[in-house]
Amino acid sequence: MRFSVVNLGCKVNAYECESVASMLEEAGHVRVSNDEARDATVVFTCAVTNTAAQKSRQQIHRIRRRYPDSILAVAGCYAQIDPQALKDAEILVGSAHKKRIPEYIEQYIRKQEPIMDVEKIEVVPFEDLVLDHLGTHSRVYLKIQDGCNQFCAYCVIPYARGRERSMEPERVVEEAWKLCTKYQEIVLTGIHTGRYGREYGVSLAQIMKRILAEAPETFRLRISSIEITEIDDELIALMKEDKRVARHLHIPVQAGCDATLKRMNRPYTTDEYYNHLQEIRRSLPDVSVSTDLIVGFPGETEEEFLSTLSFLRKCELSFLHVFPFSLRDGTAAQQLPDHIAPAVKKQRAAEAAALSEELYDDYRRKWTGRDVDVLVEKCEDGISYGYTSEYVPAAVEGECPVGRIIHVHAVDTKDHRLICTGVSYEAE
Repeated sequence: MRFSVVNLGCKVNAYECESVASMLEEAGHVRVSNDEARDATVVFTCAVTNTAAQKSRQQIHRIRRRYPDSILAVAGCYAQIDPQALKDAEILVGSAHKKRIPEYIEQYIRKQEPIMDVEKIEVVPFEDLVLDHLGTHSRVYLKIQDGCNQFCAYCVIPYARGRERSMEPERVVEEAWKLCTKYQEIVLTGIHTGRYGREYGVSLAQIMKRILAEAPETFRLRISSIEITEIDDELIALMKEDKRVARHLHIPVQAGCDATLKRMNRPYTTDEYYNHLQEIRRSLPDVSVSTDLIVGFPGETEEEFLSTLSFLRKCELSFLHVFPFSLRDGTAAQQLPDHIAPAVKKQRAAEAAALSEELYDDYRRKWTGRDVDVLVEKCEDGISYGYTSEYVPAAVEGECPVGRIIHVHAVDTKDHRLICTGVSYEAE
């Protein structure tokens, strides 16, 4: 059977999509590109906003028109939230049993009967989908957690993915050690990575220590994203004592105004966020801290927006991921008054993006004249490109082995990168 996969969502979605594709290939099926004829298409949908859901429907309709005889298997968050909107698919799988998609495709081939597997998602076990190739030749992702208990006003994820759950600790260590033999960097990921292991009585820092106990010295362990409320003393101490933990924390703030945060139902105030950030920096003075920001949330006045920009400057963040607020049906934000005009959201997003460039330029300049460790991801025209532990993009003179962490000296910044020379290898 020839098949194609389409991912319409986040990195966690991409991880799951590629894992299913790998399972199909292991079963002897042939993966083809998205513009080739195929016998089946697997689509992983997104439902984080109404726009994302609409894009999922449009993509599914395009596939159906172009490949009318292809089996259509639809999975993911939108399939969980609104299965009736996607009922024309031959196979429909929600958030609980994505691992069974290869089995369902083979079942449909035999019986030609539609399959729907969408169950209540409130209490389900962690689905152990593993993958050894999502990322670059140097970096790979390992999903260790799923679900969310937070119920922020703008977010549909708790309804789409269910409550928090984690990969069993022994499995995490086993998979991480396998990946260590192939990759120089593992990125631990999940919906709420920082809440890993609570049902097992294990913290994120503890599972990281277990991974590092058998990992090579020339190795890096990175956290994809973590809430400010989830960064405890144990994690800070681990980052301070073991240089193999990347010196970069992506800590979503979403707004820099207490009134906006309260409407969002975020679990902290600006003072709490800032004070904890200062605690982190007392132990890790050079740590890079980036964030997510939503602009144009319902009721956000110009004064609130300006307060957010001022707060972000005060925090001295390294860069921002900026998102104009986008409505999702079924969330608390849908019921809030004073929704912001699209033109205003667009303007605020542009202002926040400009601030991000300014912050990132300032942070990069701090590294000029200093030594950094760069994970090489590619080489072009005699220049090696990669990222430092702090997730600063770097260009290094000379062609270095892809997949190696190299020790270099940053001499300048250009084109939003550190320019580095003086290559050495910490271990040969």
